[in-house]
Amino acid sequence: MSLAALPKVELHLHLEGAAPPAFVRGLAAEKGISVAGLFDAAGAYAFDDFWQFLRVYEAATAVLQTPADYARLTTAVLEERAADGVIYLEAFLSPDFCGGGDLAAWREYLAAIREAADAAEAGGITLRGIVTCIRHLGPDQARRVALCAAETAGDWLVGFGIAGDERPFHPRDFAWAFDCAREAGLRLTAHAGEWDGPASVRATLEHLRPERIGHGVRAVEEPALVAHLAETGTVLEVCPGSNIALGLYPDWRAHPVDRLRRAGVTVTLSTDDPPFFHTTLSAEYDRLAEAFGWEADDFAALNRAALDAAFCDGATRDRLAPRLARD
Repeated sequence: MSLAALPKVELHLHLEGAAPPAFVRGLAAEKGISVAGLFDAAGAYAFDDFWQFLRVYEAATAVLQTPADYARLTTAVLEERAADGVIYLEAFLSPDFCGGGDLAAWREYLAAIREAADAAEAGGITLRGIVTCIRHLGPDQARRVALCAAETAGDWLVGFGIAGDERPFHPRDFAWAFDCAREAGLRLTAHAGEWDGPASVRATLEHLRPERIGHGVRAVEEPALVAHLAETGTVLEVCPGSNIALGLYPDWRAHPVDRLRRAGVTVTLSTDDPPFFHTTLSAEYDRLAEAFGWEADDFAALNRAALDAAFCDGATRDRLAPRLARD
């Protein structure tokens, strides 16, 4: 079986960050919104570094203004992911973008996203949502987002996390938000160890106590931390193409995902914001196979590990597992 044909599980994707550029341009044209400066001459998202990426991301997201816009986005994203062989996807959703943190508005956005996701299941892809607060908006806003998450937790909205610029604030500043989400029964993940070093991973594990870390690759710089991740079974949501596109590592062979895996850390593979980084999960597989000699059995094992680490309920996992085994 070709790597492209493998059924795939993806745990780390930002819904707005997966918006095809043509979708954003088309929606902007409908609304009369200028998107000047967001795209290069070829029509791709234009940015030079991580912080400019965040600005372009948020500017593109500003085109999405209603629940109906998010329903259309969800449909477009799931069609692309399903065409790439993804059978299960967890996407980060933020009430900051969907209603500004207002609970009533968030419920409307969430209903629209879920309706589109339910319709897409006929195409063979299952979506679950992870509410994500945005770190650089601060702890107070994170509390509002956590309350939105707690009030809408359930069989579809299954997790809570944090993303954004890692530099502002300390993980302990978001402990209340994570405790709120935990008490509501949500599973926890947190971005760390991408632009900040291994100390950020340690602080995140200590103060927020997530079971998964988004990225986490800079843990490789501290062997004792790598050993701790392996021993505790902490799962890393690794997005190699994102790390390379943003300049964290110079090329695929330099990326630490193989070293982490060989050290016994549970790693999963995802695309983060695929159109921004000109990637798909199949393309990631091809490049990792070339860089590290991974074969179809390796990727199949990674997908089984990802399904084990998914935040969905047991019934959903049991329904999907035979597709990984059979295909």
